[in-house]
This record gives sequence, C-alpha cells and structure tokens, in this order.
Amino acid sequence: MFRIDRNLTADELDKALRADVAEGLTARPKQLPPKWFYDERGSELFEDITRLPEYYPTRAERSILEARADEIAEAAGSVALIELGSGAGVKTRLLLDAMRRQGDLARFVPVDVSGEFLAASARPVADDYPGLDVHAVVGDFERHLGLLPVSEDGRQTLAVLGSTIGNQEPGPRASFLRDIHDVLHPGDCLLLGADLVKDPARLVAAYDDPGGVTAAFDRNVLSVINQRLGGDFDPAAYDHLAVWNAECEWIEMRLRARSAQHVRVADLDLEVDFAEGEQMRTEISAKFRREGLTAELDAAGFDLTRWWTDDAGDFALTLATVR
Repeated sequence: MFRIDRNLTADELDKALRADVAEGLTARPKQLPPKWFYDERGSELFEDITRLPEYYPTRAERSILEARADEIAEAAGSVALIELGSGAGVKTRLLLDAMRRQGDLARFVPVDVSGEFLAASARPVADDYPGLDVHAVVGDFERHLGLLPVSEDGRQTLAVLGSTIGNQEPGPRASFLRDIHDVLHPGDCLLLGADLVKDPARLVAAYDDPGGVTAAFDRNVLSVINQRLGGDFDPAAYDHLAVWNAECEWIEMRLRARSAQHVRVADLDLEVDFAEGEQMRTEISAKFRREGLTAELDAAGFDLTRWWTDDAGDFALTLATVR
C-alpha cells in the first residue's frame, strides 16, 4: 500500500527559499544552507559526486550496510523504518531487505522535501515489497518532525544516513537530535550515519575533485537563485573552495568572488555586493569522533548501543536507543 502526506506545499517551499536567501545574502559573512543545492541539476551532480574516486562516504556507508544490514536489523528489532532525507535507493533497500528477513517489517516512512521525488522513488518500493505499508511524508525534517506518522504499535527505527547530521552546526544539531528523541518512544532506535575525522588532505580532496564536479555542484546554488528568484548571479565568476576547519573539525564549502560583483535578486527586491575575494559559505560537513558523538547522543536522551565502521574506519553507522 502506498500513500503520501504533503505537509510542505510548493508555496511553502518557495517561502523557505526566499527567507533563507534573503537572510543568507545579507548576513556577515554571507552564507546559504546546503539544501538549496538540490534542484534536478544539483541532484544529478551529487549523484556524479558519489561515484568520484575521491568521494568515499557513500561507498563506505554502503559497504557497512552490505556487510552488517542483518546485524543492524536484528539489533534494532523494529517493525517500521522511518528514513529522513530518504533516497529509497540501494542503501534503503539493503535495510528493508534485512528487516524483512527478520520477519517483522510492516511499515516504511520515507521523508523528503520534494513530493515529486518521493512519489517517483517510494511508490516502486510499495510495488516491490508486497504487503509493506509505505507512508511517504513530504516535509522539511528540520521543521516537521512532529508531523511524522509515528506508530504506537511495535518498535521503530528512524534512519538518518549519509552523514546528513554533519551539515548542521553543534547547536542546531543538538536541537535536531532532541527533536528526534521527542517524536520516538522509549526503546525505539536511531540509526545514524557519521563521517569520521581523518587526514585533512583526504577530506579536502573528497570535496574538491580535480574534475570540477563538486565545484559545479557548489555553484549550482547560484543557478537555483537565478531560476527561482530572478537572480542575475554569474556562477562562472565564483571559485569553489573546500577548507578544513581544524578547530571545529568540519569541511567548509565556500564560493569566492573572483572580482567585485553586484547582484540583484529581483523577486526579493534585493541588491547585494561581493568584494573581490569575498567568500560565502554554502555548506559545512562535520566529521565525528566516537566519544564526541556518544556524548551528543547521550545529551539528547539516547544510549549508543552499537557502532559499525567500514574496513578502513572512514565512516560509522551507529545504533542508539531512546531512553
């Protein structure tokens, strides 16, 4: 069975884009949230990134799931999988298959901001898993967790894969983890993907490939503003940078103006100047250590119960239980 709840309309998504762009372009220093990378072109570019030899996180996480999915499903003992930022792709199906082999899987709740994406990706899951209740939810998981169809019937696992958690700074990340805790029930599980701290040279290479795919992805946020808000950015006038912030232990993606730029965003009636060399942050990707992540989960009301890594120790999947 397939159904979809639309908690985020196109108008609401447009309002969120307007608010984020207006706030970000007038901030000091300027910054934009990474969720606006992902129009159709941005999503295609990110898929290209995941296949780059330098970009290890997707392969590492998938290798853990290929080796440990049955162990994860057994440890979680859940009848439902809720996935935030759902891809409904290979990694999701590895989990669903393992949970089905445990004999208890009854529900799958994929969550994403794009209704079109959800309809296209989640409906085939309903077709391929007869008897599975697929209840898709259109929403911004940073704002709409309280609207999730969390059931009282059986244990649930909520998955946040791909080290999505790393795109938030510590304060918002702590609030997000507490919000997840508050929508789940005692005994429910959080399956969390986390990229681990490693050689900064490898980290920078993963976010600044020599072929320029990541640079095109980074500049795509300017194209989104042009197309959806009447901006006149010249994306070619900005260089892509990937910088390791050792103090915060995260990668920062930035766009740097090659020369002085004057930009108008017609739909916001906004004019913005960039000085030559001025940088605008477009993404952070925090990297984690076991002790730090354990402390963050503990503060949010979770007990870290299992920890799996790939063979190289680059990436971790953690299973935490709601106290």
